[in-house]
Order: sequence, then structure tokens, then C-alpha cells
Amino acid sequence: MLKYWVWLAELPGLKSPFRLALLRHFGSPEGIFFADREELLLAEDVPPAQAELALNHDLSGADRILADCQRLGQRILTIQDAEYPQRLRNIFDPPLLLYVKGRMPAIDEEAAVAVVGTRNCTPYGIASAERLSQELAASGAIVVTGLARGVDSAAARGALRAGGKVVGVTGNGLDVFYPSENRDLYADVAAAGVLLSEYPPGSPPDKTHFPVRNRIMSGLSVAALVVEAPERSGALITARLTLEQGREVYAVPGPIDAPVSVGCNRLIRDGAGLAAEGWDILRDFRERFPDKLRPAGELPAWTPLPTRRRAAPEPRQKKEAAPEPEEAKPPLRTVNLEGLTDDQIALLRALEPEDSIQVDDLIQTTGIPARRVSSALTMLEIDGMVHQHSGKRYTRTVTLAES
Repeated sequence: MLKYWVWLAELPGLKSPFRLALLRHFGSPEGIFFADREELLLAEDVPPAQAELALNHDLSGADRILADCQRLGQRILTIQDAEYPQRLRNIFDPPLLLYVKGRMPAIDEEAAVAVVGTRNCTPYGIASAERLSQELAASGAIVVTGLARGVDSAAARGALRAGGKVVGVTGNGLDVFYPSENRDLYADVAAAGVLLSEYPPGSPPDKTHFPVRNRIMSGLSVAALVVEAPERSGALITARLTLEQGREVYAVPGPIDAPVSVGCNRLIRDGAGLAAEGWDILRDFRERFPDKLRPAGELPAWTPLPTRRRAAPEPRQKKEAAPEPEEAKPPLRTVNLEGLTDDQIALLRALEPEDSIQVDDLIQTTGIPARRVSSALTMLEIDGMVHQHSGKRYTRTVTLAES
């Protein structure tokens, strides 16, 4: 019965690893509830002082929580339910149960990406989180967010704008809206996806809840995207947990003198994937989810992001693409290859000044992994050596000194 699950999850003083150890030993919460002291002390890997806490048989709190769930339209998903994601079940310290509002997607069959970042983000961080989350959702991924102020909220809005599914994981009860201005966002996420929490209804936000909440976000996901993160932040905790769980980490680069980008830039330096668009992440998972993911192409015209370049419209009388205006092309200059990385040199040699080449073709031609191609092209574009066209196509804007 569910009341025994709630009783076990809410037993005062009992630590999470020992709840799970007791469950493994007895097989069910009922088995724990009806065990006597001697039986409890026989549980492996459970200190006697922790085991004896299960002698507390007060069910009033569990009955109150179940009544609140019924009143608020929430349901409970236990770790033994078939609907509980196997991906989450496999982490070191999975939640014993989850409070659910909305429709739980088949997470194990989806490319779910946790988008995280600081609450005190910049306009660049807000724009990046919205745009990349919109692209992730439009390309078939599920966006996982903590629904906090800043990057989390921007990520949810971007994914919802693309008509995608969002999984919101909170550090409070699902009926407690934190921050308060996100009340409508909670409702939108529940309607288009699902809200999850391991905290029962009425639980207030607490600073100790959020680092614990982060393991659920990373555990549900195949990858985490860090948008903006200071040197010490919850987003970096999520990145670390993601790596510990054997998942991939990506980061959005930022100015080298921006405090909120220190964490992201260090992640990239240490081997995280550089993400300038959603497909930079999803390209790495296309073979794993062949029927789910596809490049989203250009963002729809109604996107509010001013930095997004749009392709010039094609003339109706011609089937072939119209050439870009001459004035839009950066002037050619001659560059020396000294100081460039091997990846950058290989890409420059593969590109042409006139004919644009799609990124996937560059990956195939050069044999360079997708993540390194994305990083090298970003640096070449910053240095003005390549130009990005619509549809993620590139041309070389310089002549090579050796040719």
C-alpha cells in the first residue's frame, strides 16, 4: 500500500541510503513496517541506530500526505513501479518515490537533456538557455529543468515555445511555487510534460533540497547542458553528478572575464562539449535515438531572440537557392596556418570560399568527431575565418597562405 511507501520515505532521521538498504533486505515497505527489532537489526549495511528508527509506526503523516495528494491531483511513483525510469533507478542514490503532476514520459526511450545554470544569470544566459532549449525540443529532445529563477525558467520557456515536453524537477512540494512568479510556468509544464519532486505536498524550498534535487535531474538525462555557472554553483554540482553517472556534459562558452561564465569555460577546457546550438548536443545521440531526433533547421520566425540569423528568402521563380548578397560576405584575406590546431587546419582545407558545406558533411570528410568539429568551427568563426550560413552550412572566408 502507498501509505507504507510514504511512511518509509518520511521516517524522521532515517538517511536515504539506509531506506534503500532496508527495502532491499525486506523487499517492501510493509515488510519493514511489520518487522520486529531483532529482524531490523539483521538488515545488512544498516547501522543499528538507523534500523531502530523503523520501529516508529506513526502513520498519521503518511495519511495526511496521501490526502493532500488526492486533493491536489498528484500521484506517487515508487521505485518498484514499472513506470519509474530505469535510467534514474540505476544512479547511486535514487529517490525512493516521486510525487508526480502531469504525464510521465517514457524517459528511458527519450533523449532527455538537463539544462542548468545560475539563478543570477545575464541577458546572454537567458537568451542562450531559451534558444538552445527551443532547438533541443524542436529536434525531438526532452528538456529537464529545475524551474528555478534564471537559466532554469528560461530553459522551460524555450522548450515550451517549441511545443516540446518538459520535465520540471523541484526542490519543494509541487503545490509550492518557487519562485512565486513561476506559478503559471508550473502549470504550463504540468500540462505539456510533468512535474516531479521527492518532497511531499506543502514542503517549502530549502537550500539543502536543491543539491539533492540535482541528482534526479542528471539521473533522468542522457546529458547535461550548463549555460552559465560561476566558480561555485549548483549547476556545476549537476555537471559533476552527470559525469559520475556516466552521462555527457556540454557547456555554453562565455566571455573569459565574465564571473558567471567561469564554470562553463573551465568545463569546456576540461573536455566538456561546446554547445553553440541544440544539435551540437543531439548529434552525439542520433544513432542511439534514430527515430526521435532530427535537426530542427532554422528557428521559426516568431522567436524573440535578436541574435539568431535568418536566411534570405528564396525567389519564388527559382528552385535553386539564391546566392547571398555580395555585401553580406566578409572580405577575403590571406592567413597563415601557424598557431591553428590540427582540427582547424583540416576544416579550413575542407571548406571552400564559394560553396557552403553542411556540418555533417565536414564530419564525414575530415573524420573528426562531431564535438571537436563544433568547437573548432566556433573558434574559426570568432576569428573571422569561416562564415555560418542558414542550415548550419559553412564557407571559408580566407585564403590559405600555403595555397
